[in-house]
Amino acid sequence: MVDDEPRIVRALVINLRARDYEVDTAADGATALRTAAARPPDVVVLDLGLPDMDGVDVLHELRRTSRVPVLVLSARHTSGEKVKALDAGADDYVTKPFGMDELLARLRAAVRRSEPVAAAAEETVLVETEEFTVDLAAKRVNRAGRDIRLTPTEWHLLEVLVRSPGRLVGQKQLLQEVWGPSYGTETNYLRVYMAQLRRKLEADPSHPRHFITEPGMGYRFEP
Repeated sequence: MVDDEPRIVRALVINLRARDYEVDTAADGATALRTAAARPPDVVVLDLGLPDMDGVDVLHELRRTSRVPVLVLSARHTSGEKVKALDAGADDYVTKPFGMDELLARLRAAVRRSEPVAAAAEETVLVETEEFTVDLAAKRVNRAGRDIRLTPTEWHLLEVLVRSPGRLVGQKQLLQEVWGPSYGTETNYLRVYMAQLRRKLEADPSHPRHFITEPGMGYRFEP
């Protein structure tokens, strides 16, 4: 839990510990990064307005070495700020003031996205294209002979699409399968994360051949 507002930290710590979470707190970015390195967390709740550095910079540093789910909790509410945080690697974004029940639900969803899912024995587990290979069982992506690091949210979005090759997956379905049933209108999340997948996997991200946008409708994976 990274926040410099004692009242918010105290309320969150009480609620999280009451639900059997172990909670480490940090009031600034440098402490957060040291704590995350010493005790790798299962999920990070991150404020953007920190006294020593911007929360987006903390995100960039975390993403150098970690795929941990990051839930941003911030008073910044403009669309541009949300996109900036998502583009830096955040998995979700909650604005202050917030409802505790909603925050806890989003936190649980972020943790679930990071948990491994067993694949059925008879299911296709290897998806190959000319540019990259997706191993669904091992949750690995390889491009040009090297593994590509994906965040849990990037992986879940990729997984939903490659399991339905050639089929249009609607925006609402994608949001609900990747982020959870309470989502359905946050289409900016999809735009940001699809751009990230294209940058990591497409030969020409500006002219994608595998991750196709159907404007106003959804997205399609073409092997």
